[in-house]
Amino acid sequence: MNKAELIASISERSDITKAQSTVCLNAFIDSVTTTLSESNNVSLVGFGCFEVKARAARAGRNPQTGEEIEIKAANVPAFKAGKALKEAVNKK
Repeated sequence: MNKAELIASISERSDITKAQSTVCLNAFIDSVTTTLSESNNVSLVGFGCFEVKARAARAGRNPQTGEEIEIKAANVPAFKAGKALKEAVNKK
């Protein structure tokens, strides 16, 4: 599912227009992005938790030349699924 399909799904399920769904989805994305950029977590009980994890600096290799390079440390966004989401995905 891409963003346009998600917007259409939200619109159908919540009985609002696609324009309103777009505003809602963009507001959600902006809120999560802002919160993560401030090194805070976003927890949605039952769904999951968006968090920032620190990735340490490490050595890597250039695949074209085989030359060893230094990969800088970075903060990366992560998502940890909640119990209800895991159960919904694994129900048979």
